[in-house]
Amino acid sequence: MNRSILYALAAAVLFGASTPLAKVLTGGVPPILLAGLLYLGSGLGLTIIRLARDRGWQAPGLKAAEWPWLLGAIGFGGVLGPVALMVGLTSTTGAAASLLLNLEAVLTALLAWLAFKENTDSRIVLGMAAIVAGGMLLSWPHGQIGHSTWHGPAAIAAACLCWAIDNNLTRKVSASDALFIAGSKGLAAGVVNVALALLLGAALPPAHVALSAMTLGLFGYGISLVMFVLALRGLGSSRTGAYFSTAPFVGAAIALLFLGEQTSWQFWLAVALMAVGVWLHLTERHAHEHTHEVLEHSHRHVHDAHHQHEHDADWDGSEPHSHPHRHEPITHSHPHYPDIHHGHRH
Repeated sequence: MNRSILYALAAAVLFGASTPLAKVLTGGVPPILLAGLLYLGSGLGLTIIRLARDRGWQAPGLKAAEWPWLLGAIGFGGVLGPVALMVGLTSTTGAAASLLLNLEAVLTALLAWLAFKENTDSRIVLGMAAIVAGGMLLSWPHGQIGHSTWHGPAAIAAACLCWAIDNNLTRKVSASDALFIAGSKGLAAGVVNVALALLLGAALPPAHVALSAMTLGLFGYGISLVMFVLALRGLGSSRTGAYFSTAPFVGAAIALLFLGEQTSWQFWLAVALMAVGVWLHLTERHAHEHTHEVLEHSHRHVHDAHHQHEHDADWDGSEPHSHPHRHEPITHSHPHYPDIHHGHRH
């Protein structure tokens, strides 16, 4: 569980830093083309890393029923979400946009609760309410908070909705190879968005600008997404989103410290509201007696209380390791999140 939290926080830092840095690039690169370059850098970089790790191409091992979830995640999170964000950044400051991205955690949790039946409690709901209040304050047109119309915040909110759908769909395949999931999303989204931008008349930027965007995409979108997928395994969609909601504070800090952006008292009130919401999430504890039903899947694991199974005779005893395995029914009580082993009803 602690490792999953670290994965979520690492994903937050990488993605949070990428938002104000992408803002710097929006002035010279059309939004759709910039989104494509960010994801193309992510996809190419992660694919190279995966090929080096596996010493060649290895099948991802996704089941037939898992491919629709992954393709849906690519469409919403890799194609629609980045374009909406880049459009929003053209009329919103990097600091305000960074904080507005907290809405992704709220929408992720709402979809997880309503559509995918993850459990929740009053502490999480209160945290989400505080984050929504901060987001609404940032979205209200006024002075120096970063915009004069609602169009920019609306586009960023649309990006958050796309990524919320993406997060919940990716949760369905999070037990699979995280490098493949993130790399395939980056390649597909990068190719589609770059091709669409060129068809609409965009011109490729200078090589150094394209390389900067692709490098930013590798770290801020690619490696961040790998960390996010690993966190989904251990925390579930809504809790991973809660930890990930620290990302906008990283982005806002960079925008204020290094880009010289100005703020108002409304901005800092929004910071306070969102900080309260994040704190409520980070201090949650959930424990009760629960029953695990029969489950068959494959992922990296060690022989803990949830992984007591037989192995083939050729197993060398190394851990962690990955192979298809079967979970037998078990009833016990311990602190847990709605991870890939705790999808029970409450």
